Amino acid sequence: MPRGRFAGKVVAITGATSGIGRATALAFAAQGAAVGFCGRRAELGAQVEREIRRAGGTARYVRADVRVEKDVENFVRQTVDSFGGLDIAFNNAGISRTARLHELGTDTFDDVMATNARGVFLSMKYQIPHLLARGGGVVIVTSSSAVEVARPQGAAYSAGKRAVQGLVQAAALDYGRDGIRVNAIMPGTTDTALVRPPGMDDATWTAARAWLGEQNVDGLHRIASPEDIAQAVLGLAADDFAYMTGAGVFVDGGASAGRRLLVPPRP
Repeated sequence: MPRGRFAGKVVAITGATSGIGRATALAFAAQGAAVGFCGRRAELGAQVEREIRRAGGTARYVRADVRVEKDVENFVRQTVDSFGGLDIAFNNAGISRTARLHELGTDTFDDVMATNARGVFLSMKYQIPHLLARGGGVVIVTSSSAVEVARPQGAAYSAGKRAVQGLVQAAALDYGRDGIRVNAIMPGTTDTALVRPPGMDDATWTAARAWLGEQNVDGLHRIASPEDIAQAVLGLAADDFAYMTGAGVFVDGGASAGRRLLVPPRP
């Protein structure tokens, strides 16, 4: 029998072929959960599934694009059919595109919103009936510290993540009586493919990552690892937070708490 604090639980994760989603799938499986996860990149999905199984965990990858309703419905159905139900959902799939607002293509804006906001809506739409059938459960959504503090050239990303907060709050009110808790995590800068420039070698990225943390994260002075965020997700999914719903939790190393005041040296 699997052991761990999530033994016997079934978890569905979107956007888990890399980054935060991958780290969270590995973490849930290591704690005994059966993990169904999706993403668009089939080769990476198969790799993550093999990695979990080699470590003794239980997982199934289903190729799905959260922008496509039939894909989302199929992913949730296959997860439930494979493992007999659903207890926890982590809706993590997201993309980022940067441009000044007037230079942002309408198709690009629509793509970000379709992935980051509509994808969360579709995921919850098909997950919640199974949580209701279970008599309750947990939904966690990846939002962003950009909800509170926007960044230049981030109009589409900030708009999508702020829409996610509305979905989380409304769903928390809709399903609290049914024993379903709905919360958001709000990561800051995290060491994922969304942040690391394509093609940058490991040594250069190591130096750049340290610089990013020192310059931008005034609390802990480092950017997050995907594993940092994964552990926050597992914490919110556990019964320790049984009275928390409709909340957005910053997991940003203190970046949103404030900025240093840089002043010139005295003569």
